[in-house]
Amino acid sequence: MTENGVAAAGAGFVAALAAACDPSVGEDDAIAALRECAAVQRLVDFQLTRLIAALDRRGVFADRGVRTEDAVADLFCWDRGVARRRVAMARAVIAPIGPGGEVLAPRLAATAEAFENGELDAARVEAIRAALGGASAERADPEDWAVVEKQLAGYAASGARPADLRTVANQLIGLVDQDGPEPDPPPRHRSLRLVADPDRGGGWVRGELDASGFAAVATALDALSKPLPGAPRGLAQRQADALVDVCRFALDHAELPEVGGERPHLNVTVDLEDLENRARSGRLDFGGIPSPGELRMLACDAMVIPMVIRGRSEVLDLGRKVRAATAGMRRAAVARDRCCAFPGCGRPPAWCDLHHIKEWARDRGETSVDNVVLLCRVHHRMVHCSGWSVRMGDGGAEFIPPPWIDPAQTPRRRL
Repeated sequence: MTENGVAAAGAGFVAALAAACDPSVGEDDAIAALRECAAVQRLVDFQLTRLIAALDRRGVFADRGVRTEDAVADLFCWDRGVARRRVAMARAVIAPIGPGGEVLAPRLAATAEAFENGELDAARVEAIRAALGGASAERADPEDWAVVEKQLAGYAASGARPADLRTVANQLIGLVDQDGPEPDPPPRHRSLRLVADPDRGGGWVRGELDASGFAAVATALDALSKPLPGAPRGLAQRQADALVDVCRFALDHAELPEVGGERPHLNVTVDLEDLENRARSGRLDFGGIPSPGELRMLACDAMVIPMVIRGRSEVLDLGRKVRAATAGMRRAAVARDRCCAFPGCGRPPAWCDLHHIKEWARDRGETSVDNVVLLCRVHHRMVHCSGWSVRMGDGGAEFIPPPWIDPAQTPRRRL
């Protein structure tokens, strides 16, 4: 059924509800209409959850380079947390398909049945899913876990509210998890290795930390690896980006020891012709080769050192460093944008780059306050490497989503 077909199918019900709002309708009839509306809403909740699960299984959003959670948030303009919980619910209550095409039982089987029958709404289903997804519940014996899930589904269908469900769930889980968590593991040694990948660029980080060191790293990465709007990243990728963000912050702001008489910094070598042709090829000091999107992002807010080279790579002239944006321009952009300008993001200026709206290398964009916008590293990469685009409107930066998220491509902005 097409989008217009879905809307047409619901038009009659909407008209009936509108008629029930008329003051001439009796009180009992209006209340009955309200009950019917709630019943239909529960059925719609289930079918919406079912459709999300179907698209998730087919990899429709993954094929577009976006996680299901981010796609749902953008399609419905939901908060990321709401979208993340709805997708988790869909994976828990909709019957999955096995490797041979067979239909398997959903994880929350009793809850799924009550949900499909219109006995539960999304809020109560989510309360059950969240309670049974915690560490204490996961430690329970599978048979005990299934009994608790069935009891919670029945209690919810009897008219319990989400808060009541959470209370009862904690009590039941406590009964089946009386042993508590396993004892802490013994202390570990400390080691760290950086292994470069000469074929693809980049590399691997391998190591082991003691308890306090691991806690320090985990705390920093957790603070910086929360899901951000429009960013198609899983947990592992978010944590990798967070580690890079911490190191970039240290390079930009910390008092690190000098290397070769200068503060440590990233060097990227790019031919002038290629830099003017949208910067598609370059090389880092440690041998890595950034992707075109990464290279344009690095060039977007960087010092440029022009070099004139003749035959045998002999340097004839090493020009002075020229910043893409002066400190004054950055202060003006910070005063205007306050934080990352992408809607729903709030990363502070210290963690943000200045993105050229009209690209400096490809489009000869000016380095001016009117042509730069404050973007965190995640959204800076997204603008360079995905279907999103940005423009400066009268009230600040406007972000245009790709057509599959919004066919009308209505600009979005942070309030």
